[in-house]
Amino acid sequence: MRLWHTWWMWCAPLRGACARKRTFLWMCVVLIGFSVRQDLWGVTSMVRALGLTAPCYDRILDFFHSSALDVKMLAQLWTARILLHHPHLVRFNGKPVLPGDGIKVPKAGKKMPGVKRLHQASESNTKPTYILGHSCQAAGILVRGMQSVVCIPLIARIHEGIVFSNRCKRTLLDKMVEMLDSLELGEPFYFVADAYYASKKIIVPLLKQGCHLVTRVRSNAVAYLPAPKVNTGKRGRPTVYGEKVKLNRLFEGEDLMQTISSPVYGETDVQLHIRAINLLWRPVGILVQFIAVAHPTRGKMILMSTDLSLTPSQVIELYGYRFKIEVSFKSALHVVGAFLYHFWMKDMTPISKKGKDQYMHHKSPDYRDAVRRKRDAYHRFIQLGLIAQGIMCVLATTVPELVLGAFGSYFRTIRPGIAPSEAMVAISLQNTLPNLFTDNFSEPILTKFLREKLDLRQTRAKGLAA
Repeated sequence: MRLWHTWWMWCAPLRGACARKRTFLWMCVVLIGFSVRQDLWGVTSMVRALGLTAPCYDRILDFFHSSALDVKMLAQLWTARILLHHPHLVRFNGKPVLPGDGIKVPKAGKKMPGVKRLHQASESNTKPTYILGHSCQAAGILVRGMQSVVCIPLIARIHEGIVFSNRCKRTLLDKMVEMLDSLELGEPFYFVADAYYASKKIIVPLLKQGCHLVTRVRSNAVAYLPAPKVNTGKRGRPTVYGEKVKLNRLFEGEDLMQTISSPVYGETDVQLHIRAINLLWRPVGILVQFIAVAHPTRGKMILMSTDLSLTPSQVIELYGYRFKIEVSFKSALHVVGAFLYHFWMKDMTPISKKGKDQYMHHKSPDYRDAVRRKRDAYHRFIQLGLIAQGIMCVLATTVPELVLGAFGSYFRTIRPGIAPSEAMVAISLQNTLPNLFTDNFSEPILTKFLREKLDLRQTRAKGLAA
């Protein structure tokens, strides 16, 4: 019972994103469905997991397409809840850490707005080079639980495939900044991302808000030493940039390299050779910190931080946490199914085999509105899936004893001091799901709402109502 009481404590504050009480109750049903379903076959899996009647399938579809749920407000409330009430946020210099990255989700539907041909640059032989799908960008926040560091997902949006105006010049980098701004964190943070986000379009807006970027730069990048101050007596702007420095040459000269113990999580008895230097980076015209890192097994990379107060060890540790969002993507895809929606648009012009961007400026207003409605349905599905996953992460990092006490099964990866995974939390919630249908649950209105929707002809519903 206590596990679901804790679950409800994190779900209840999201009521403000719903226009009506009934919308909120359907949102709770969806969040519960994400948390306890045993297969990822779309909305039908939620109906089966809770033993609901057949009409509930259409009601849930209507819910995802309804404007009564403000998805922007939902992301803001969820972010504020984590910032204010999670007891173990990862902070550096008092600032929270937000990893960000993109994810490409395969979609075969020819009548799904936003689906386009995408290139996947990966060394994995399980990923084809080109796919048809949705290109999303996402951001999360790092928290600690026991001896683990976990990325709680905050927000994800589809950022490619649909062009409503041919005058729009926004890039993926601009959309990432806009997405971060929409969260309204209210305090500076560190944004940790891969080399794609090492750009002026990311750095300048972050610095204006007192935030900083920690990232990797490409091996062929260059920077400049500050120009020596020389009084030439000539008119005009003094020289700003001095000698050019090819960053891959920072590895030359072993006597200039420093040896430190690796601060990366999970590594012990590993020695790194590093060299840190502050240089002018021309895209932004300010001093930034570059750290050349030589790892004994993972090779060489060059890291960059816009915060000069961070030590090289802190920059390496921060960038090491970037991989946590990749782990979060894996759980979102294979455990929660946050990106596995199947909503088609009946009246849509089928996409071509080339899968190019879908331009809307020649379409009728009704057609554009229909595309927006379908895209918003995708965003509601994604956001609620990420919140369901986030609540699982919160349970794993704040009340692991309740999760393990209700688990009642075997996992090879269970280790002392390591927080339970989202898969373990899902099994624990499945085992204790009948507690939702008792009169002792925290929210009797939700219990009554669920009981009214049970189909007692189903075995699942009989077990829950017993």
